[in-house]
Amino acid sequence: MPKRILTGTVVSDKGDKTVVVKVERKVKHPLYGKIIRRSKKYHAHDEDNAIKAGETVRIEETKPISKLKTWKVLDKVDTHSKPATAAAPAAAEG
Repeated sequence: MPKRILTGTVVSDKGDKTVVVKVERKVKHPLYGKIIRRSKKYHAHDEDNAIKAGETVRIEETKPISKLKTWKVLDKVDTHSKPATAAAPAAAEG
């Protein structure tokens, strides 16, 4: 069975080698049909204490590390990068 990988935002990095990651998902309301946001917090292992609050990270399911931690941080997701194709059309016009 493959390990689950989720993407979320770090809401707390106060624990030693631990971050709390908030993962949001969108679901359709069963009766009214409106799309609503549901969120859940996961405690994830951060070996180097490199991740700070507010960053977007990917976490992977792993064997239990402690009472609350069964996830580990894979890497940071760069949310502020510009797409490489955006600069190409401007250069072609000129």
